[in-house]
Amino acid sequence: MAKIDFGGTIEEVVTREEFPLEKARQVLRDEVVAVLGYGVQGPAQALNMRDNGISVIVGQWPGDKPYWEKALKDGWEAGKTLFSLEEAAERGTVVQFLISDAGQMAMWPKIKPCLKEGDALYFSHGFSIVYSDQTGVVPPDFVDVIMVAPKGSGTSVRANFLDGSGINSSYAVYQDYTGRAAERAIATGIAIGSGYLFPTTFQQ
Repeated sequence: MAKIDFGGTIEEVVTREEFPLEKARQVLRDEVVAVLGYGVQGPAQALNMRDNGISVIVGQWPGDKPYWEKALKDGWEAGKTLFSLEEAAERGTVVQFLISDAGQMAMWPKIKPCLKEGDALYFSHGFSIVYSDQTGVVPPDFVDVIMVAPKGSGTSVRANFLDGSGINSSYAVYQDYTGRAAERAIATGIAIGSGYLFPTTFQQ
């Protein structure tokens, strides 16, 4: 992990130099990343990973026509790479839970049974886990629980990826079942286009 001076503050960061995209591809080569939710962060993270050669599928509620149609327009194919939230969660090994906070609370009872031993449950902020007493989102003990939180909107995540600059992100491990949780988090962070990855915690 590199130490970089940001205006007099020394930060520990993971950079693309020390963890290049090729290494991320190796870490994720046997994974299927299921991006649940095609609203704010979902499209950018899914498209960036797809462009970077990662095996990605999308989960979206078909009844939410604007988002379902957007996914189809972006090249995801119903029944091949585009599924319901539950089916995508069942098919994925890294399950990115990127629907809204209210949606996470409502859908968790349906998503939790889809998680298999050794899967990684991925968030882009810590709300549902930190306030689990209110949200009810309590992961099973047989999965990794990780986070990559881009420091910008989904629009910025995609735009910065397309112009080659990348976006900085924080990453965290809440639960390490496989012993590979940190590696999976960093690899996914690189795959979505992060330039620098800053370690943090779900609480922070």
